[in-house]
Amino acid sequence: QVQLVESGGGQVHSGGSVTVSCTVSGLSLAGHHIGWFRQAPGKGRDWISCISATYDPTWYADSIKGRFTISKNNSRGMMWLQMDSLKPEDTARYYCAGPLRRCDGFNLPILDPDTSYWGQGAQVTVTP
Repeated sequence: QVQLVESGGGQVHSGGSVTVSCTVSGLSLAGHHIGWFRQAPGKGRDWISCISATYDPTWYADSIKGRFTISKNNSRGMMWLQMDSLKPEDTARYYCAGPLRRCDGFNLPILDPDTSYWGQGAQVTVTP
């Protein structure tokens, strides 16, 4: 059974940093692409980053490029999102998701509605 569990996040002032973690079980990260999306209240899913099975390529949304860094450790079954220079508009619930049908470094990641999973999310709140 595939499980993805997010942890970390919290409340931080604008300009600050926070890291969210994703612990993955039942899914080999060496064989699957995985990524992060976020969702703010009243808004839709916003894809922000993904990392391929082989660690390269990675993809970042323009809104977070240069501020957020995705990483993972295949042998530990873990993925992280380091978020720096945070802005109030980054306030959202952050979800890790996989396996992804696509993470090619150029296009939006694609979930497979039949085989993809995501966790319960981790809240990140950025105050002015």
